[in-house]
Amino acid sequence: MSPGQPQGPLRELEDAVRAAAAVVRARASGGEPSAVASVPPSALPRLERSRREGQGDYSTNAAMLLAPVLGESPRAIAERIGSELAAVLGGDLERAEVAGPGFLNLVVSDAWHRRALAAVLAAGERFGAGAAGGAPGAGRAGDTDGAVPAERILIEFVSANPTGPLVAASGRHAAYGDALARVLEHHGHSVWREYYFNDAGSQIRLLGESVRARARGGEVPEGGYKGDYVARLAAALPGAAEAAADGVERLAAGAVELLLGQIKATLARYGVRFDAFFSERTLHDGSPSALDRALAGLERDGHLYHSEGATWLRTTSFGDDKDRVVVRSSGEPTYLAADIAYLQDKRERGFERQLMPVGADHHAYVRELKAAIAALGGDPGTVEVPILQFVHLVQGGEVFAMSKRRGDFVTLDELLDEIGVDATRFFMLQRSHDRTLELDIELARRQSAENPVYYVQYAHARIASMLGRLPAERVAAAVTADRDPRSGDAAWGSGSLHRSERELVKKLAALPEEIAEAAARRAPHRIAAYALELAQEFTAFYRDCRVLGATPEPVESFRIALSVAARRVIALSLGLLGVSAPESM
Repeated sequence: MSPGQPQGPLRELEDAVRAAAAVVRARASGGEPSAVASVPPSALPRLERSRREGQGDYSTNAAMLLAPVLGESPRAIAERIGSELAAVLGGDLERAEVAGPGFLNLVVSDAWHRRALAAVLAAGERFGAGAAGGAPGAGRAGDTDGAVPAERILIEFVSANPTGPLVAASGRHAAYGDALARVLEHHGHSVWREYYFNDAGSQIRLLGESVRARARGGEVPEGGYKGDYVARLAAALPGAAEAAADGVERLAAGAVELLLGQIKATLARYGVRFDAFFSERTLHDGSPSALDRALAGLERDGHLYHSEGATWLRTTSFGDDKDRVVVRSSGEPTYLAADIAYLQDKRERGFERQLMPVGADHHAYVRELKAAIAALGGDPGTVEVPILQFVHLVQGGEVFAMSKRRGDFVTLDELLDEIGVDATRFFMLQRSHDRTLELDIELARRQSAENPVYYVQYAHARIASMLGRLPAERVAAAVTADRDPRSGDAAWGSGSLHRSERELVKKLAALPEEIAEAAARRAPHRIAAYALELAQEFTAFYRDCRVLGATPEPVESFRIALSVAARRVIALSLGLLGVSAPESM
């Protein structure tokens, strides 16, 4: 199998479907090789898990795609594909049934399920790993069959200004960026995690003025920062009360240093690591500075103009709805000017793709960034800006209203104190990032099946407890009984599998495709959903099928091996989310 494909039994099954469809197409076209080779990725048949009883294990649209090409009935084509597929899969296919206008429903055999389990176990911790690399299966969002190589990706995330402690909502950005980085790395990409912090400009000066005012017992300036943390900063910074107006910058720098230290400590507690913390101030340092060089390049290329005393970037030439100021009439650069210099810096460091998750209040900012990278001579398509929607904390059925400026907010540390790291991360990753999230504090604290993270972790702990009652040699013997995925060995038995066994195997086998989709769509919430569904499938299996003491012995061996695989894949899924997999609860 190519290193660029999602590894696993489902991919092999999909490849078999495509091979059968290619044979049918080639024969209908007189056997011309070009008739098969010319099929674009978007026209390749897909294999999907059947959603309803009586529709087989998997379904494919292969015949529907070929019908307009061959000018024949989809049902007739599906019949021929089914015949070819039976020849390709042999004993792995129990039957193929034509349904509806021309879908082909596949029922895979118990032998396929046993072989699929062997493949999951053989892959170990690398199950579903390393799919990116240039071959089909590593594509962009919505096209996981596109040929996209492994990339050097920079994810710049969280990047909250060091003007206060991290608020609870920052927990969504931190969990999203970190989980996405983990998924992309598992998928085969090289990922650099970066936190960009604003330690220059008007907001930082306002922070210094707020600290000075609190130290003197006066009113915080209009638009300034309030809250107890400002008073603590004032107490921690020597000479804050005596600082003159021209000492505000020094005071602000001290406050930023203290706050950034707190932010780093909170992120470390949350299990989020960064490869670098990038200071905006460094873009202004030097002569010429990085900002000066970036603007000079834009000036040279004719992308800047001067009007009303300010300097403007012609962003309308690159799809924006209006031109943007990069240097104010006062001579002060705007935030966009610094961002342009930062974009240029990242390009010069050799990153092929930049991911920059931002908050829901930054929609217009996306156009500015895309226009800026185009003006710099880059490809706007290499800069992706996922929009993360708001987080609402709910307790007692009521939503908290939060504002850092007003000083009435819940910090991320307070949320972690309340519900813990694992619950916070899992709940933050439960929903798609482009949907508003309501985090129910009481539910997250609950130790019951209603709490999704507790449910998944409990499933892992239950398996660990069960397997812990067996000698290690017995577990090892069961796991290695049918190590060769294509072995005909009957060490796991040859009788009919229980429906719950079959369903659990199919859910385990789906992980590589879930990882590929999560990576391509920048959607780590898919892994959270998968982990919950896998835990549910294991719970059903554990309810329906006796494991320890099952007879005959090959049945027990298979169920022990199936439990080991479930434990590994639950742990792997939780690990991709940055959530622990406890051995006991």
